[in-house]
Amino acid sequence: MTKVEDWIGKQESRSEIIHQQSLNGFAALMDEAGDASDVVPPGGHWMYFLPTDRQSRIGPDGHGLKGDFLPPVELPRRMWAGGRLTFHAPLKAGETATKISTIKNVTAKDGRTGALVFVTVEHLVKNDAGLCITEEHDIVYREAAAPDGGPKKEPQAAPTDGEWDVTVTPDPVLLFRYSALTFNGHRIHYDRDYCLKEEGYPGLVVHGPLLGTFLMRLAVTKMGGRPLKQFHFRNFNPIFDIASFTLTGKPESDDSCSVWVRGPAGELAVQATASF
Repeated sequence: MTKVEDWIGKQESRSEIIHQQSLNGFAALMDEAGDASDVVPPGGHWMYFLPTDRQSRIGPDGHGLKGDFLPPVELPRRMWAGGRLTFHAPLKAGETATKISTIKNVTAKDGRTGALVFVTVEHLVKNDAGLCITEEHDIVYREAAAPDGGPKKEPQAAPTDGEWDVTVTPDPVLLFRYSALTFNGHRIHYDRDYCLKEEGYPGLVVHGPLLGTFLMRLAVTKMGGRPLKQFHFRNFNPIFDIASFTLTGKPESDDSCSVWVRGPAGELAVQATASF
């Protein structure tokens, strides 16, 4: 009998040339003026080393079928739960780089909203000079949405002492362009009927890594543009394209800050720490 725990230790590797086109697209998505940098920005590595599942190997949610690299978790709904990143050295366009991914842990839990399975994947990104990025990526699988919406929990309120407020108004074009940059076929980001009818969401879901990228950019900007060394983030509640949300944060020391996403109702959506 196949057990999802048997996938712990499974590994895959992808190598490619870091191309400028994705950096140009990323700069355009972030509404940057002028020529795009040739240095991969924090979070920009998510545009590279992308899975290229054949169309016949795509599941009903738009992701590749489970059971190849990722374990065959039976729960249908998948979300990016958070991650921990360490930036060792920069990646630049024109370099050849390799990402080595390893399933580090698979854990089943029972939550207030039903069964959950957490999968942690370690990613090591290297170029010819050595290690550039270490990442631990947390994925959570959940039960299908109940017809009545299922049990609800009161969302945790976001902190109210942020010193940097930036309002972001998401829309389907923003989400589609980010999906295109990251070759992300997950239907929750572009298929409104699927979101509402199949997964029970009120609108299109803003990508977890996009929210993380927004927070990294905020942290770097507000901390003087210094190189980011570590970034830890956790997603608490989803953000949808039906209302604006706020990026905010505050310094914690000369070399660190806290940043978070506040949802339209004041709920905590993402919480993160950044160090420089």
